[in-house]
Amino acid sequence: MSGITKAALFTLAVPLLAAPALAADQPPGALALKRVLLSTGGVGYFEHEARVSGDAALTLEVRRDQVDDVLKSIVVYDDRGGIGTVDLPGQEPLETAFRELPFTPEDLASPSALLNAMKGAEVQTSGSRAVSGRLLSVTEEYTQLPNGGGTVTRNRVSLMTAEGLRQLVLEETDSLRFADPRVQAQLDSALAAVAGAAGKERRRLTIRTTAPQADAGAERTVRVAYVVAAPLWKATYRLTLPESAPGAAKGSEGGTGDLQGWAVLENLSGDDWKGVELSVASGNPVTFRQALYSAYFVNRPEVPVEVLGRVLPPPDEGAVAADGMAKAQDSAVRSRAATESGAATTMAAPPPPAPAMSAPFAGAMPQRAAETTPAESTEATAQVLFRYPQPVTLANGGTMMMPITARAIPAERLSLYQPNTQPRHPLAALRLSNGDSGETGLPPGVLTLYERLGGAAAYVGDARMATLPAGESRILSFAVDQAVTVDRSEQPSRTLSRATLADGVLQLTVTDRQTTTYRIAGAAGEDRTVIVEHPRRSGWELVQPSDGAAPDLTADAYRLPVAVPAGQTVTLAVALERPRIERFGISEMSPEQVRAYASSTELPPAAREALAKVATLRGAVADKERRVADLEREQAEIGKEQERLRQNLATLPRDSDLFKRTIAKMGEQETRLDGLSRELTTARKEADTARNTLRDQVRGMTF
Repeated sequence: MSGITKAALFTLAVPLLAAPALAADQPPGALALKRVLLSTGGVGYFEHEARVSGDAALTLEVRRDQVDDVLKSIVVYDDRGGIGTVDLPGQEPLETAFRELPFTPEDLASPSALLNAMKGAEVQTSGSRAVSGRLLSVTEEYTQLPNGGGTVTRNRVSLMTAEGLRQLVLEETDSLRFADPRVQAQLDSALAAVAGAAGKERRRLTIRTTAPQADAGAERTVRVAYVVAAPLWKATYRLTLPESAPGAAKGSEGGTGDLQGWAVLENLSGDDWKGVELSVASGNPVTFRQALYSAYFVNRPEVPVEVLGRVLPPPDEGAVAADGMAKAQDSAVRSRAATESGAATTMAAPPPPAPAMSAPFAGAMPQRAAETTPAESTEATAQVLFRYPQPVTLANGGTMMMPITARAIPAERLSLYQPNTQPRHPLAALRLSNGDSGETGLPPGVLTLYERLGGAAAYVGDARMATLPAGESRILSFAVDQAVTVDRSEQPSRTLSRATLADGVLQLTVTDRQTTTYRIAGAAGEDRTVIVEHPRRSGWELVQPSDGAAPDLTADAYRLPVAVPAGQTVTLAVALERPRIERFGISEMSPEQVRAYASSTELPPAAREALAKVATLRGAVADKERRVADLEREQAEIGKEQERLRQNLATLPRDSDLFKRTIAKMGEQETRLDGLSRELTTARKEADTARNTLRDQVRGMTF
């Protein structure tokens, strides 16, 4: 990058600098924030440091909402000493504070609610009426104000005194107190718990470290780090392109652009950052939360209490063998005694000793694990780290921009045609290449594009840049290229490439083809390189263009480059093909379907001749089946007519002419039914014979 660009970047970075915090500024044993690393996983790594000697108890305050993350991730690095325990106050929820109190937090909402919850307690009042007694009830009553001024609510207190039941109005009493000091203490404790719950937004952790026995008085460094939720830092870029040469083709230039990258971040940790070492990491780490600060209890099954029932002795129905009974009783007694003895032994067994702290946690951790600070820009495991080279100061709640890269990057001008984005015009775009010359990857972000025109920079457009690893390239579109027009047309087709007939099954191998033609009208004054993104389809193969050069592939498109000279129209034909197989049972096909395939010029002559013969046989079968259907239909119609005539006969006089004519007609129909039965038997045999002939012929055909 030019010296001007680097100087500008350094000038913008000057407000980020601050004088590093000196170790002498911190009291001995105090933890000071030294390192901050913000991740695109939505978390931040915060490392505190202290100089201690001997055994030390270090304190660290964190926000209440961060305690779960701190308990999950806190780690202590001590280069020579050891680590003991880390403790902090419990949550102290209101439920715990009120567990042994005779009232609930809701009862503190009003004096009447509290007094109703304390029924039976002895109270003493002062004022116009001094009364001492036990609380019976507190009831609301409404009093109408004069002249329609509304109502007022008062609380009437009922007390059971030595003189009997007495009442007073709570609002007219100067004071009311509980006579039992223990009740008053409970009330004070409850109010303190409510006040404390409202104000406890931070928790103090105590980290206990131990000094080595051989060098107990030597001073050493202890580092305490943890990972908590943090705002996502954002990457933004500025790319300045050099001025284009007159008449140069868009896409023919292999120049470079000046790239500046910035990280936009916020300090919402709850503490000011003073002279910290600041880094940002770009990656996609696995992060999650777990409620470790909450108390959980295991659900245990409830066993019913065994209650002995009443015994009703049965009447004596005779004696049993005395020796057998005695042996059985002795055995039962011994068994019961052994059971009781075992139960007593189990209850008296001492609890197992508490497990000792595991050696890896109890011992000292290596210092180098905490000091793995990256270079200014370096690849790490599954992420890229950017470390600002000087200490940074940022107040809590502040926002800051930190430079993460400033270098020259190869930039190729081109046009990108995406039909779903803009169907008529391609997009003006750049191909950015992050070469493999030792450069690190770049995180995703928004890029603002500038171009030098006549010695001054001008705004061109914005683009979205995905993650750009080292050695890869990305196409960034920033405007619509209205100087180039694209017309697109599609033409589907179907080709029969193979046909087989065996065992009466016709199998056709069909190739579907989808051809898309792009007609690209170039710009009037300059050449263009247009990248056409043609959609990919599952199961389809690209067969055209077939110039041998494999196109670039995205997740859902082919990228096909086209050179478009100035003022000319270029045509690009793209074809996708998909083979598929169709199977038909010849015997089940209609004559029309068989004739259609028999007349297809795509089939060879032998296949057409065989299918034509099948069509003739299939037509004969259809004629026979049609004859059977006609006879069955006529038979069914005569049956319905006879049923009608029988119903008429039941209502006609037997000596009438109509009765005689009906009988004669039914006789004619019976004669016809006898003939139909014989014809139908013959027609069915002929249809079966035709079907068998067709089946035998089809089974013998192969091609």
